[in-house]
Amino acid sequence: MAGFVYRVAKTFEVESGHMLSKHPDRCRFPHGHTRRVEVVIEARGLTQQDMVVDFKALKVAVLEFLDRFDHAMCIHRNDPGFAALNEAYGGPGGRIIIYEDEDPTTEVLARQIFEHVQTRLERGETVIDPATGAAYPLPAGLVVRRVRLWETSSSWAEVEAD
Repeated sequence: MAGFVYRVAKTFEVESGHMLSKHPDRCRFPHGHTRRVEVVIEARGLTQQDMVVDFKALKVAVLEFLDRFDHAMCIHRNDPGFAALNEAYGGPGGRIIIYEDEDPTTEVLARQIFEHVQTRLERGETVIDPATGAAYPLPAGLVVRRVRLWETSSSWAEVEAD
């Protein structure tokens, strides 16, 4: 009998801003997006509950990282506006996310989400829903197939493992 590959996907929305210091036009100024994130998980089999992964477990694992971007401004440390923005909105409780070596493009953000979720899955831990305290296991053998991040309704970047 042939084996099967199963995939599930979960989408999220987050409001976030960025400044692209290397951009030649208006994208170098502060601006924001309603971003849609799609995370696709793959497995070679199903759990005892006949699932790839519980959607709630996937939600908790993704949101623990994605929440930091909600209503935050992502900016390269070398951006001319960095000092003023960081002084006004950074620090404890602030909403500035600093990038050291690259601009916070949609491609870079998609890669970061991919890396976080894959690392979380590789650890195979149990995640705890902060709202209810319920425990959800992340089954062994899961891999992130892809992360697609929409910047606008017509533009997205996608990251896959090679």
